Amino acid sequence: MGATIVDALDTLFIMGLHDEFKDGQEWIVQNLDFGVNAEVSVFEVNIRFIGGLLAAYYLSGQEVFKVKAVQLAEKLLPAFNTPTGIPWAMVNLKSGVGRNWGWASAGSSILAEFGTLHMEFVHLTYLTGNPAYYQKVMHIRKLLAKMDRPNGLYPNYLNPRTGRWGQHHTSVGGLGDSFYEYLLKAWLMSDKTDTEARKTYDDAIEAIERHLIRKSNSGLTFIGEWKNGHLERKMGHLTCFAGGMFALGADGSPDDKAGHYLQLGAEIAHTCHESYDRTVLKLGPEAFKFDSGLEAVAVRQNEKYYILRPEVIETYWYMWRFTHDPKYRQWGWEAAQAIDKYCRVSGGFSGVKDVYSSNPTYDDVQQSFFLAETLKYLYLLFSSDDLLPLESWVFNTEAHPLPVLHMANITLPGSEPQR
Repeated sequence: MGATIVDALDTLFIMGLHDEFKDGQEWIVQNLDFGVNAEVSVFEVNIRFIGGLLAAYYLSGQEVFKVKAVQLAEKLLPAFNTPTGIPWAMVNLKSGVGRNWGWASAGSSILAEFGTLHMEFVHLTYLTGNPAYYQKVMHIRKLLAKMDRPNGLYPNYLNPRTGRWGQHHTSVGGLGDSFYEYLLKAWLMSDKTDTEARKTYDDAIEAIERHLIRKSNSGLTFIGEWKNGHLERKMGHLTCFAGGMFALGADGSPDDKAGHYLQLGAEIAHTCHESYDRTVLKLGPEAFKFDSGLEAVAVRQNEKYYILRPEVIETYWYMWRFTHDPKYRQWGWEAAQAIDKYCRVSGGFSGVKDVYSSNPTYDDVQQSFFLAETLKYLYLLFSSDDLLPLESWVFNTEAHPLPVLHMANITLPGSEPQR
């Protein structure tokens, strides 16, 4: 399905690589086909393909990208045919049959997966006039609003048959992360008119700060995970996006806390930079601990890998945009040099299996998010602020920029036109 091409399109366009962009467009016109008899992740297809195609459409104005995005979205809709309307994790593009991951808490759907559809689906309704997309994601929000939340926290698992939470595990990293990001971004994308999304975000962040954010013995701020009634003092690379999220949400936060959240973003950025700086390769591990004297380092072998992930650089970029502190460019440049030195291979870039080893082995995979996110955020970090200004664009969780919708011009189903 050409994930790398679709995911990289807007990066090519933003970097002015227009010949390569045209090649990608041509491939999409001739070869991109969603009639395959295959199961796909609803979440991954939404953020990489639909997000990538929509961004390519908005940046270039080429109609084919919109057409393909809508075709694909139609194929995802059967995933919502559950007793609660909470979508299945996977859907067969040909048959429309959906199911959940076998490993996910007793057949549950995952918070980050069903909570990371809002931006793209609202844009689909905006572009097509078809209310179905908007209604599906607003239904998810309404259902969540009615549910009890232990300690104000959202568990990562929700059963789509019963509408009950699965095991009480809460994370701002994998399984939870982009749910919180999309609450904030729903508000930003609506030109700050979707106050319900903002309030939900603020309440969630307050609970996260109370229960999950701690300082280590040496003073590093980290975000732990709530598991089985206690806090695990461990942070994933994925969680490092939250520094940027706190900075992005600072303006508009309640009780004059803008300065507080900008500072919190800076502290997370610092902690995540330490996780890079304390390795041999100066590239960050997949997860790192804060206990018994070991801080911001990976302990287990299966957490020492780096797969070209973008979250730390993403936070550097947001912090740069909001503070213009030169250290963020310095840190980004360190990461860029390390990636070039240790991950570049003849056919592209590869993940490495151990960031603490001076001659690491490759995993022989170039993730599509490397082109969609890691390189895009690095490029933006060294570009001027008027390239994709944050007043006009909101980035989906795969770094695909979507324009702010001036909601006054839109009648969404079930709402009066806003004046």
